Amino acid sequence: MEKIRAVIVLPSLWCCEEANLRSFAQSVLRFLGFIFWGTAAVQMFGGVSVILMLKNYSYLFQEYYVSLPGWLALATALILLPTGLLAVSISVKCSRNQQGTFMYLLVLLLCLEMSSAVLAYSYSVKTASQLESAMGYLVHQHNWTCSQDPGNSPVDVIQRKLQCCGVHSYTDWLKASSSLYHPACVPESCCKEKHSHCTGDLAHVDQLSDKGCLKKLEDQLCFAMLYIFWCCPVLSILELLAAISNGFLLRHQPFRELRILDSQTF
Repeated sequence: MEKIRAVIVLPSLWCCEEANLRSFAQSVLRFLGFIFWGTAAVQMFGGVSVILMLKNYSYLFQEYYVSLPGWLALATALILLPTGLLAVSISVKCSRNQQGTFMYLLVLLLCLEMSSAVLAYSYSVKTASQLESAMGYLVHQHNWTCSQDPGNSPVDVIQRKLQCCGVHSYTDWLKASSSLYHPACVPESCCKEKHSHCTGDLAHVDQLSDKGCLKKLEDQLCFAMLYIFWCCPVLSILELLAAISNGFLLRHQPFRELRILDSQTF
């Protein structure tokens, strides 16, 4: 009798454990579904930031492909929305078609994220080295005079927007002068915002921005690119958890349509 009871009890315990694991996997998928919607907003923010930054400074970034990591991040954000919806749907009612589509989207997301991460890292290193020469060219090509004209050249726009002056400092404007004597001023765009009456006069150096534009541009570029780069490992871990949970549920959803491949039919 004891052996019979053991035979009956063990399968029931196993079934109870399987049910608990199944319920846990469904809860994980439901939670990850909402997380995917949140990470879609995070990815979209990163992609839009990169695209807008490169568009605002298009005269410094001539290569069109530099914005590719941003577009890949946007594509990832758009695919994360249906992926999250499928995760929530599968957690409520398992469907073999939905589960298969979900796994396909996870693989697609992983490919997009790895591509955007590799491109973001390589472009952040490559483009940072090109910024100094591009910014230096704009400074040397800029013709300015000691006047009240605020100037609307690309370098003036950059200096006003970033509150910076020159490539490394205001002394770059002295080196860029084509005259034999150093000018008595720098472009008015070098002035700090709080000094409304500043004209770029070197007699009032304290009214000029004390930081160069190169450092600020590099910081913006690195932040935007590394933001996309570090999103990849975080999302990959979440997608791995989703794939494991979905795989566990798939184990209890056999593809009966494929029984035609059973050896007994041949």
